[in-house]
Amino acid sequence: MSEKMKAQAREILDQYLESNLHRKTPERYAILDAVFSMRGHFTLEELGAALERKNFRVSRATLYNTIHLFLELRLVVRHSLVDGTKYASSSNENHVHQVCTVCGRVTEVQAPLVTAAINETRLQRFRKDAFVLYIYGVCSICQAKITRLRNNKNEKSK
Repeated sequence: MSEKMKAQAREILDQYLESNLHRKTPERYAILDAVFSMRGHFTLEELGAALERKNFRVSRATLYNTIHLFLELRLVVRHSLVDGTKYASSSNENHVHQVCTVCGRVTEVQAPLVTAAINETRLQRFRKDAFVLYIYGVCSICQAKITRLRNNKNEKSK
């Protein structure tokens, strides 16, 4: 994640905390830095582990409450995936994901025609910031395993 995006997120957090008379705690900023240092999607457990590796311990409640605040400020996006809830820093970028319904693996794909179609879609009484599209199916690794199992089963039944 670029330093510019991290700085913008920090500015948004600063403005919110100041205007709502909330404290600027080291925990909030450590969590923000950790979120914007994570690559791809992450769970709260993975975020907590990343903070611990930096010798910064926060309670689960602090982590949960801070992520909830970041969701409200749209600094973080929540994804409900096959293998549970995951988060990602909000980059206001459009994403298309492939989600394997067998192993839960998520990969990002480039789909310029889909992006163009959504960008051209007229929405009523709604301002779109970004979109995430999920395409569910079976990845090639799981498909190969399924095929091998079927072939083994067919050979045993002969």
